Amino acid sequence: MQQKQSDIDLITEVLSGNTAVYSELVKRHQRFVFTLAMRFSKNREDAEEIAQDCFIKAYRALGTYKQTAKFSTWLYTITYTTSMSFLRKKRLDVQSIDEEESIIQLENHISDYNADIVEKRSGYVYLNQAISLLSADDAAIITLFYQGEQSLEEIGKTLNVESNTVKVKLHRARIRLKDKLQYLLKDEVKELL
Repeated sequence: MQQKQSDIDLITEVLSGNTAVYSELVKRHQRFVFTLAMRFSKNREDAEEIAQDCFIKAYRALGTYKQTAKFSTWLYTITYTTSMSFLRKKRLDVQSIDEEESIIQLENHISDYNADIVEKRSGYVYLNQAISLLSADDAAIITLFYQGEQSLEEIGKTLNVESNTVKVKLHRARIRLKDKLQYLLKDEVKELL
């Protein structure tokens, strides 16, 4: 039985000239990079573009990767900075929408949506909706901590802040997430939390 190569082994192979194995690194991390990009952009097409840019940047900078942190942490740092740059450029072209208007639009969208009742009541669906209502920074911290299963130190390296700052931001993001869930679920939020 063939043993799965570590990220470090794959990186070593890529840097030695076997660039084809980079596709294995992409396969391993593409889902989470896309999810994180989606949290920031809130738009599938933009998230796909951001994710593609991230993997291109990572490939070009692979020689600069130092093994002081996990490869995933390094890659998610690239994802974060690429997403922020993309959103800054996009904001120059688009007027921002007031958060309350976004909530009203989401409420109208939900009320118009005639999906299967089981899926509609799923906590996962509501949780993703609530995360999508958070600011990009809050969504990133929640996603990195819970879905990415990264430590406070790793998130700190990704966001270029101290781990204690991440701890405070995570706490505040949880409170805002709870507020969004309460808005979406009203009385049902008690069952989820």
